[in-house]
Amino acid sequence: MLSSLYIRNFALIEELTIAFQPGLTVITGETGAGKSIIIGALGLVLGDRSSSEMVRTDATKAVIEAIFQNNIPFSTQKLLQSAEIDPGAELIIRRELSATGQSRCFINDTPCTLTLLKQVGELLIDLHGQHEHQLLLQSRTHETLLDAFAGTASDAETCRAQKEEIRLIQKKLNTLRNNAEALAEKRDLLDFQYRELSETGMQEGEYEELQQQISLLENAETLAELCSSLNSLLYDADNAIYPSLGSASKLTEKLAAIDPRFNEMIEQARIATDSVDELYRFSRSYSAGIDHNPVLLDSLRERHHLIGRTAKKYAVPPDEIPRLALELERQLNADEGGEDSLQRTEASLTTLRRKLSQTAFELSQKRKEAAKRLEISVKEQLSLLGIPRALFIVSFTHTPDPEGDITIEGVTYGTQGCGYESIEFLISANPGEKPRPLVKVASGGEISRVMLAMKSALATNADLPILIFDEIDTGISGRIADAVGRNIKSLSSLHQIVAITHLPQIAAMGDSHLRVHKEVENSRTLTKVSRIEGAERLEAIAALISGEHRSASSLSLAGELVEAAATIKPPSV
Repeated sequence: MLSSLYIRNFALIEELTIAFQPGLTVITGETGAGKSIIIGALGLVLGDRSSSEMVRTDATKAVIEAIFQNNIPFSTQKLLQSAEIDPGAELIIRRELSATGQSRCFINDTPCTLTLLKQVGELLIDLHGQHEHQLLLQSRTHETLLDAFAGTASDAETCRAQKEEIRLIQKKLNTLRNNAEALAEKRDLLDFQYRELSETGMQEGEYEELQQQISLLENAETLAELCSSLNSLLYDADNAIYPSLGSASKLTEKLAAIDPRFNEMIEQARIATDSVDELYRFSRSYSAGIDHNPVLLDSLRERHHLIGRTAKKYAVPPDEIPRLALELERQLNADEGGEDSLQRTEASLTTLRRKLSQTAFELSQKRKEAAKRLEISVKEQLSLLGIPRALFIVSFTHTPDPEGDITIEGVTYGTQGCGYESIEFLISANPGEKPRPLVKVASGGEISRVMLAMKSALATNADLPILIFDEIDTGISGRIADAVGRNIKSLSSLHQIVAITHLPQIAAMGDSHLRVHKEVENSRTLTKVSRIEGAERLEAIAALISGEHRSASSLSLAGELVEAAATIKPPSV
């Protein structure tokens, strides 16, 4: 419930704290006393658009703070938790408006966005004025209200969750399809490149080996000549090294026989002789294997050129060709895996759509059954409020959509709200008139009564917020005014209601009565609010009957109205 409203430096209000009680609180006062200022402040703290002109003259900022206690709606707690704000047992909403036009919002002393403040406000309070169409006049809320009446909120949540799951799967499927289309467009190119690279048959290290082989074949004659010269120098010439080393070895042995210090050199001489002999044998063997093969050379040069040309075409070093071929093969194989994933995702989407279709169909059936009960209940309430021949209809509209996710009896529909149907409340207040949307009901008096009838019908089932009626009695009087007053009184046993009224029949119904008036202090006009009881309250109600010139009869009638209000029993739930 709304426990208090604090207002500082707002319009004509310097500083004011209004305490609210459970049940029905009525607010009365002369025209221009400032009742609309209080509603304006309440609207501002609930997220309405602000203006620096609302700040009281000579003040730097205006502050409006609303405190809610006891049984904060679950939907509100859930919203706050999603915004990482602790709802707590007490909910404090504050709006600060500077004279420069800047606005700041707080929930439980935590800064928040105006959007969040407005969302919380809509869940807590339904502020209904003569020209303000909120919860019940917004067709987008009719589905939620019907689910609350029908007890199908959990079914609707299941439907919503399935829709979200389908949305995510569809998003994944679109990504897979886009990837598949993109890959298909370049698949021919990938396949051609892969085959071109694979057909080179190149192995790792092959390019370097080719270069070495070509170099050997190109220099075969030079190699043969050099080997011949080396062989001659080592062994075949008159003064060849090998025979000379043999002589040197013998001389070393003779020297060692005379001087033992040469003993170590004998082995060195033998090693030198063996090394020269090994070099000679290798040179002879090498020269014998030199290949003077111009045909092979041409073949190797052609192979070398092919690899070099391919590497240049793909802008990679020659040795990278095998790795590039493997990468292309991986991409081509990935395409095959993507096709499998695409098929699995499509199958999953089909299964989810089938489940959603079943859930939506069952939800629709439950809603339609509850809609019949709601139609009867609203018509009964309207009859009590002086519209005995009203026609109230819950309209269900289904729009086929070939691209939709829900299929019912062979027809495919797009998702709407939490199902596959658009739900709207229609009303005809007079015989012969076609039922129309609530927002198109022309008569102000009819709007008031339709609103009350709807709220009364939904009160025991729907999670309606605190109800604020700003002069909802406009356009009604006499017997209808009494019926409206009784209806509001009865409804207040289930919901906290604040009603600004000019009718004594409604003012007499209040569990508490606030009077708004103006005072002049230090040459400044101020709006004040005071709680009135007893004789003072009777005088205020009498003033609504006969004006400021209250008579004994108007006071007596005021007393009778208050006594009659006390006899009204709350509705059975």
